[in-house]
Amino acid sequence: MAKPMPDELLEGWSESEQHIARQAFEHAYQRTIERLIADLQEKTRDLNSAEAIWQLHDFLSIERHTIEGRFSFRAEGILFVFASFVKDNLLQIDELAGLDADKLAKVSAMSRF
Repeated sequence: MAKPMPDELLEGWSESEQHIARQAFEHAYQRTIERLIADLQEKTRDLNSAEAIWQLHDFLSIERHTIEGRFSFRAEGILFVFASFVKDNLLQIDELAGLDADKLAKVSAMSRF
């Protein structure tokens, strides 16, 4: 799977905020892939049948679909995406430092739900 390439400009965001957003997005993506690799290493230790192989295949198919959908860098809903990353411990709120205080407050509040 190719690494997501955030290319959409975020309207109303400064150049500095765009840079912060892209870095945060990349950090969350890298952490997601690291978690997936760890899960795979655990799951492959117990491969002992054809059924286990097909279950691993199904798991990977679902993960790919989920990751590709989640890591689409679009202006629409980006604060919700960041909040979900914070909630899932893929991103720390301080990694968004430098964003407008209102944006940070929204991400922080949404990440609690």
